[in-house]
Amino acid sequence: MSSEDREIELKFVCGPDDLAAVLAAAPAGDDETRELISVYFDTPDLALQKAGASLRVREHRGRRTQTLKRGQGLVREEHEAPIEGLAPDPGLAPLPSLLPDGATLRPAFNVRVSRRQRTFRYQDAQIELALDQGEVTGGDQRSPICEVELELKSGPPAALFALARELSQAAPLYLAFDSKAARGQALLAGDPQAARKGRPIELDPDATAGEAFQTVARTALAQIAVNAAALRAEPGPETVHQLRVGARRLRSALTTFKPLLAGDDGLEAVKTNLKWLGQACGAARNLDVFAQETLTPAESGEAAPAGLRALRQAVDAARRAAWRQAGETAACDRFRALMIDTAAWVETGGWRDGEAAAGAVRPFARHALKRHLRRLEKRGRAAQGGDDMARHHLRIEAKKLRYAAEAFAGLFGDKRARRYLGRLKDLQEILGSLNDLVTAEPLIAQLKLRPEAAFAAGELVGLKAAGKSRLVAQSAKALHRLQAADPFWG
Repeated sequence: MSSEDREIELKFVCGPDDLAAVLAAAPAGDDETRELISVYFDTPDLALQKAGASLRVREHRGRRTQTLKRGQGLVREEHEAPIEGLAPDPGLAPLPSLLPDGATLRPAFNVRVSRRQRTFRYQDAQIELALDQGEVTGGDQRSPICEVELELKSGPPAALFALARELSQAAPLYLAFDSKAARGQALLAGDPQAARKGRPIELDPDATAGEAFQTVARTALAQIAVNAAALRAEPGPETVHQLRVGARRLRSALTTFKPLLAGDDGLEAVKTNLKWLGQACGAARNLDVFAQETLTPAESGEAAPAGLRALRQAVDAARRAAWRQAGETAACDRFRALMIDTAAWVETGGWRDGEAAAGAVRPFARHALKRHLRRLEKRGRAAQGGDDMARHHLRIEAKKLRYAAEAFAGLFGDKRARRYLGRLKDLQEILGSLNDLVTAEPLIAQLKLRPEAAFAAGELVGLKAAGKSRLVAQSAKALHRLQAADPFWG
């Protein structure tokens, strides 16, 4: 991807009332207001969306421009060309390489925004500021848009983040990774504020280890950002879960890519902030797991314990309070700063200049996976006949190996990787059930239940604990099956 085909941009969402404050805090420059109408296209089976690409035709002052974008994060691939008609030209590169033979393009959704634009110099960089307000529409669905975009025209990318920090002091700006195309795709899917899993990671076999880390980190940050937005809009169990998964994936990546990152001044701050984020949402997740894995099965059983209804009411009240707290976390100043600072470190940190970051990704991945497996085997030996803490450490190592294996799987062959990941997932789920048993008792104690609810809780936790020995045996068997499998990385 040549420098001419790259778009280097930061995007933030905010409230309509915040746009004036952002504009006032920005460096001076000549303003231009534009009304932009864009139609996004895809095939009936969403071939472009599946390829991580978007295609639009935008009209402004009687002129039409076709734009194809690919990628996620600070740097995206962008191909732009003028066209004559209302429909895109399927022959313009690189569109033919993304479309199946004979594929037809059709309008998917529309975006209309009023854009106030300003270009200026800031810290040896030329930056374009765009304030967009409007909506995306698809069928009878519509969703408002209010965004701040900072695009680097020339100069160091670090200047974008420095300006973002400055503007975020004037108004609450939330870093976003969803393009307008992604907003439209989510709208058509039926729920633009739904919880979202992280995108599958596809690494370029020719990438460096540093580029691989950036891809993994961007995917995790995007998962955190989109679920934090959903939490701010309507807190709920799945958004809490997916936000924590994104944070855990990024924390795990810091371990996997430690040979690249060790010694960088920004590493410890990133680790500390991600740990804070996970813990801030931990109470909500623990309550959700107890409700889903213990309460719900008991309610559908034939012999529900006395006091179960009172226990459900107490747990659900605590869950709602924990969801609200998680939503407040996703809206607070520390979270907003965490996202900007972490993204800045991923994209511009000094770790990128190290020799390890320039190495090829495949040998690095093979070494990293071997290192994770050795640690898991060591924890597995300690867990044999060990206590709850030993199994807790084994569960963490299993999770780290799984996240690393999922990230690197495409480099070594998906079929073998799927079999191996299936066994690894089995081990992780059993260890997760054991961990739920350990956390259930202190969780219930914190609720300060009334006697009838406490009785029901004690009975349910006791019934679960009765199956502990069975789960321990299953975990040992799952670990043995994993160790007997041939690692897909060779």
